[in-house]
Amino acid sequence: MLKQPKLTYCILLLVAFTLLALFVGNNPINNFDVSISHFIQQFHRPWLDKTMVFISAFGNVSVAFICMLATASAFWIAKYKREAMFVMAISFTGVITFSLKRLFNRPRPTDEHVTLIESYQNNSFPSGHTLSYVVFFGFLIFLMQQLKAIPIYLRNTITSISYFMFVLGPISRVYLGAHWFTDIVGGILIGLLYLLVLNHYYKKA
Repeated sequence: MLKQPKLTYCILLLVAFTLLALFVGNNPINNFDVSISHFIQQFHRPWLDKTMVFISAFGNVSVAFICMLATASAFWIAKYKREAMFVMAISFTGVITFSLKRLFNRPRPTDEHVTLIESYQNNSFPSGHTLSYVVFFGFLIFLMQQLKAIPIYLRNTITSISYFMFVLGPISRVYLGAHWFTDIVGGILIGLLYLLVLNHYYKKA
């Protein structure tokens, strides 16, 4: 059972997501999202396109699962079996993403409003890539703070890479024209909620 203030945070995240979902449902295409997409995409450069495609690839289902499996395997081999199991628990975010996308059925951005560097056919809200980045890299940052037995240089390296992906991963989705900004915010809210619960049960276990 979650205790205060974690329960309060969970409720606030759910309320914020609900309000955002209502806004998105009534305004699937809106000036706010379009203006932010235009702002981010003004920095378009061929080299930056390739960089953002590379960063974004880590949120693709197959790549994300391989990264998750490899990370869990590394923890397992290093005798951190509990950590390995919690890393694999992140895979349930895929079910959440699929369910929410089907529920809200928001269309993806089109070339009528943004530049499509990458295009997808499935629904848009919330961003599954963002949810995955927040939970996976957020949990790695959390673990590196907990596992003091791991050499500090390795913990700092993993933490730095995780922060980099945590921030740039969601931005890459708007830059590539794959998502609206509100899709990203939705993914962050649900991702933080899942991460909060995951961290709670990790500490409790």
